Amino acid sequence: MATAPPLSIGELTVRYGERVAVDRLSFTVGPGEIYGLLGSNGAGKTSTIKSVVGLVRPAGGTVRVFGRDVTVDGLRVKEQVGYVPETSLLYDALTPREFLEFVSSVRHLDRSVASERTASYVRAFRLEGEFEEPILTLSYGTRQKVLLIAALLHQPPLLVLDEPLNSLDPRSVRIMKELLVRYVAGGERGVLFSTHTMEVAEQLCHRVGILDRGVLRGEGTLEALREKVAAGDATLEEVFLRLTEEGEGVRAAVDSLGAPG
Repeated sequence: MATAPPLSIGELTVRYGERVAVDRLSFTVGPGEIYGLLGSNGAGKTSTIKSVVGLVRPAGGTVRVFGRDVTVDGLRVKEQVGYVPETSLLYDALTPREFLEFVSSVRHLDRSVASERTASYVRAFRLEGEFEEPILTLSYGTRQKVLLIAALLHQPPLLVLDEPLNSLDPRSVRIMKELLVRYVAGGERGVLFSTHTMEVAEQLCHRVGILDRGVLRGEGTLEALREKVAAGDATLEEVFLRLTEEGEGVRAAVDSLGAPG
């Protein structure tokens, strides 16, 4: 019997009142895959991700994590997911140590295992100096590191990351990129990765899906997407602009500004 993929989305529709944020979206994150979800602001990326982690209830369609329906078996799904939201969700009065201890207890991790993993991540991200400071006092980049560690602590089989590299320093960005590649190297785990940064997606993702106003305009490897737009050497950014029909708009916007000075 075949094992269900880490994530399978079928005909997903998300509405906010009369506005359709996600329109019959379908894609799959396979085992051993980093799948990039790309789109401009308002394209539907965050709504899709919130549907996966149970923060938004779909108006239609299905979301399954390793075969489990998110709307039916939400608690079991949450056990299998590590989530980094686009906006920092931390308890400001706690220190990183206190917050990660809380996360470990919620995840029912053995104390010694949790302590060892936490210490390894703290060393890797050089958080020793901020580990006992109130989260309220920390920079956004440091908060982001704490969120990433919290998502990774229980070594979930599916990571769902919404703009996870925001505000990270170059060293931490490189660590996360290397870590994600290793994370799926065993061929069982999956990563859903939302980003605005085309260069990162081009380097990191096995396949990408390009969202535009809630609709999937293209999906596949960079080579497959190049074939779709008949551009053999185009960058992912160029492919994105063609598929979303934004290329002419970008040029017109730049031309309207005139020469600087």
